[in-house]
Amino acid sequence: MYLVDVFVPGVGVVRNRVTDPYALALTANSARSVAVQLDHPSLRPAGWRSRRVPSLARATDQVIYELHVRDFSVQDSTVPAAHRGKYLAFTDTASAGMQHLRRMARAGLTDVHLLPVFDIATIPEVGCTTPIVRGAPDSEQQQEAVVAQAATDCFNWGYDPLHYTVPEGSYASVASDYAARIREFRRMVQALNASGLRVGMDVVYNHTSASGQHPQSVLDRIVPGYYQRLDAAGMVETSTCCANTATEHRMMAKLMIESAVTWVTQYGVSSFRFDLMGHQPRAVMEQLQRAVNRAAGHQVPLIGEGWNFGEVANGARFVQASQLSLNGSGIATFSDRARDAIRGGSPGDDGDAQAKNLGYVNGGATSTAADMVRVGLAGSLGSYRMQRADGVIVPLSEIQYGGSQPAGYVASPTEVVNYVENHDNLTLFDANVLKLPRHTTRDERARVQMLASALVLFSQGVAYLHAGQELLRSKSLDRNSFDSGDWFNSYDPTGAIHGFGRGLPPRRDNAKSWPIMRGPLADSSVVPTPANVRFMRDAVLDLLRIRTSTPLFRLSNTAQVVQRLRFANTGPTQEPTVVAAHIDGRGLPNARYAHVVYAVNADTVAHEVTVPWLAGTALQLHPVHLATDAADVRPRASTWSPSRGVLRVPPRTAVVWVRE
Repeated sequence: MYLVDVFVPGVGVVRNRVTDPYALALTANSARSVAVQLDHPSLRPAGWRSRRVPSLARATDQVIYELHVRDFSVQDSTVPAAHRGKYLAFTDTASAGMQHLRRMARAGLTDVHLLPVFDIATIPEVGCTTPIVRGAPDSEQQQEAVVAQAATDCFNWGYDPLHYTVPEGSYASVASDYAARIREFRRMVQALNASGLRVGMDVVYNHTSASGQHPQSVLDRIVPGYYQRLDAAGMVETSTCCANTATEHRMMAKLMIESAVTWVTQYGVSSFRFDLMGHQPRAVMEQLQRAVNRAAGHQVPLIGEGWNFGEVANGARFVQASQLSLNGSGIATFSDRARDAIRGGSPGDDGDAQAKNLGYVNGGATSTAADMVRVGLAGSLGSYRMQRADGVIVPLSEIQYGGSQPAGYVASPTEVVNYVENHDNLTLFDANVLKLPRHTTRDERARVQMLASALVLFSQGVAYLHAGQELLRSKSLDRNSFDSGDWFNSYDPTGAIHGFGRGLPPRRDNAKSWPIMRGPLADSSVVPTPANVRFMRDAVLDLLRIRTSTPLFRLSNTAQVVQRLRFANTGPTQEPTVVAAHIDGRGLPNARYAHVVYAVNADTVAHEVTVPWLAGTALQLHPVHLATDAADVRPRASTWSPSRGVLRVPPRTAVVWVRE
């Protein structure tokens, strides 16, 4: 027999007697909020469920914007002070942030994915602090001030779950009013839905913030050793950074599945991103997929980190929900293939490697890098065939990534997420600061970032943008800002405030790179102007409009990609600084265009590429490029010679030509 206190709206605290350990786990997991009666009138904002956004026509229609609740509004003066950093900031429709999101939704953004919004262990819900920060652009003072209060300040990414199925209280107007946090979460969802955006949620079922008898341990204190994954000596595994959970155990799987169903049915969550999904069994993820689909009445897109490491690596304990183990499931994983090729290097780079390992857009456009960029553009499909740089035509599964993995690894474009930036690691702007020559102008830095974003939005599969990628967002070179406070995580949708030059980033993850960071941080010419930010923002809006204008950029199955996508300028004679492709729209319902030809030139000079099979075909610049308010006018200098089938692409330009 177990006893647990549960808050019930309109009643107060009720002591429950529970004999089933699983039932107790569910109850305890909701103890800080409402364990029952989620449809109680006190929890329903006006018009709840009246504006739920329907499912997408196809999974590849998704264009996701990853956003942190506090980042979104805490520094936005157009949001009422009481709402800044809170759920309710999304209900302030006239704010700069909401105007920006609506603008992106009109252009083609479909989903906002919120970093963790469940009950977070490391954010004080009452009495959190905000440090006073000052110092020179390359000073150590700022990081010292931030780190000194990191344990008590109001910021954390939130990858340290306390209660999986409870909204985080620090984002509510009154943390101690448990019903208010539910209402306000629902109002946030309503407001985003009303703006034309579905709401996704980052979930962290792979670990708990603590285990054993720690005060913040929940599951392990209920049934010791069951909900956590143990090693051969009986110790809790911690490969995910924290106390791993055993989602291969039936009741932990059931807890995860029913928690996800609750978020879908009771809060209006439309999709999920699974942190370190490779630590969970494929079979359990497929069971969860069926459960949330059944609860929602339509397909609920699932994406996740399919990294293969730790005690479960290579199927040591079960068939994982990892990159190479999910083919045919319809569950998508983030692809590091094109990400690394476009940006350069890898997330593990440190010190000089962060500057020397160049990517396709910042000076490393080799034929090998170009091939890997094409892998991403083809949706990382293992069966897609392409001519490699050595002239051999092979399926993408036979192109090597990292020396030991297939570059093409998915069975369907619905199973891949394309991206070049997310909350982890350096922002793209910061990576380019270290990799581009110091003399690169502000305008050209913005253009380089635009090229990388174009490669994401031209790729088959799910497109994913980090909040601020379209704003040249900087975290002052912080490679791991999970606990770096508001100071290093600055986000301003107006472009008036930029995050670069806010001091050296926290020592714990960046000290080895400080010697190569000091110079750029002290160089004021690196900081973008508001005009640079507006250019980048509007250029991304145009790229979204181009992607949305035709389903040819988001084909729904492998057969269509194989049949319709063909790369030009490949093989040993290629010009490696230009990737170019033709997508054949003939016979595809609602394609709008019979032909689409796109090219991205990463070089600082113009180049010509030949598309010989289109010789004799008249093409026109995409209407978005010709619009009077087009952000980038450089594509208008591009030319197409139908007699020769030759496309001329200006320097550092992404361009699309079409035939209706």
